[in-house]
Amino acid sequence: MALAAALAATPARALMLSEVPPPAIDGAKLVPVAFGAMDGWAADDHASAFRTFLNSCAARRTPPAEVGPASVPTLVAGLAHACAAAAALGTQAPSRQVARLFFEANFRPYRVVPDKGGEGFFTGYYEPEVAGALAPGNGFDVPVYGRPADLLMSGGGPTPNSGGALRRDGDALVPYFDRAAIEDGALAGRGLEVAWLKDPIDLFFMQIQGSARIRLPDGRVLRLNYDGYNGHPYLPVGRLLIARGLVPREEMSMDRIRAFMEADPEAGRALRRENPSYVFFKTLDLGAEAGAMGAEGVPLTAGRSIAVDRKLYTYGAPVFVAADLPLSAPGSREPFRRLMIAQDTGSAIVGPARADLYFGTGPEAGAVAGRIRHSGAFTLLVPRFAPAETPGRSR
Repeated sequence: MALAAALAATPARALMLSEVPPPAIDGAKLVPVAFGAMDGWAADDHASAFRTFLNSCAARRTPPAEVGPASVPTLVAGLAHACAAAAALGTQAPSRQVARLFFEANFRPYRVVPDKGGEGFFTGYYEPEVAGALAPGNGFDVPVYGRPADLLMSGGGPTPNSGGALRRDGDALVPYFDRAAIEDGALAGRGLEVAWLKDPIDLFFMQIQGSARIRLPDGRVLRLNYDGYNGHPYLPVGRLLIARGLVPREEMSMDRIRAFMEADPEAGRALRRENPSYVFFKTLDLGAEAGAMGAEGVPLTAGRSIAVDRKLYTYGAPVFVAADLPLSAPGSREPFRRLMIAQDTGSAIVGPARADLYFGTGPEAGAVAGRIRHSGAFTLLVPRFAPAETPGRSR
């Protein structure tokens, strides 16, 4: 018990603590569970999750240079207290046992159960690495566009990913160009290109993933990250292939989508244009070893970072994922029991028990991520305590 108390240590100036109630999450109820009843909890590498959690704590202390869509403020005070308790440990590399005890001392687990029934739903994502150039020529003729200055979100400002997007046409505001219009040259000649690719399929998958490493001809790596979209709704092309009987539902993956597009380029182009959403990119000053940048403003950790619905969850929140996934090969089902940290979001990640699991960089990570469309248990770890409000202190 003494160790548990130390792991939940109260900072010197925070003399009073209050218990943090579980948040109200639209579309779901939260069911309390015991850590000991969570399949795979004790066997996980909690030290790895702890290091990822510290990255989120750092983002709370210093506003990140790369800011993505904001998450809801629920649980912020409790997470701040948990971060203070993590700092009080005095090490960024505790043992697995100490890290597990830290999470158990500072959080309470709640299974998120959708009102519509069933379990959580998980997909996977990754950071593509593709060949590209900084100027057109030598086969590099597919432009990667940065966010246009005339892109206005429906709220009237340029904030990325905050609703529909508009542009001025004379005195009127009209919807921003859709994918087909942009591919047909609506943005050409405006100096918006941040890179050039050889393959439009590569660009399409970059836009789905929201980031990329561009391998330049001289060997350098250009890091690109999401910087807004054109405001049109995202239409999953895999759903269209299933509905038309072109790919069986049980075989759907990103590899199957790519294979369809490569086998019939014209049909692939037409399929891509049925998804009117179009993503813009910006360059990042990231080292080659850092993960893709998440919306929280920290590099993602393969196997430990997830994307969640930013309207329902707070960045930095730990989530225990328990699912059986095809990790080694299509059709396999292997146990995935992992404590992960909410550090990102995505336009297709919507709902109370929905998460996108980040698997890393390159084709191997992409192959695994592209196979994940599976249900499982989504358990949110809610902070136990937060500094209590004192009389006369304002928020």
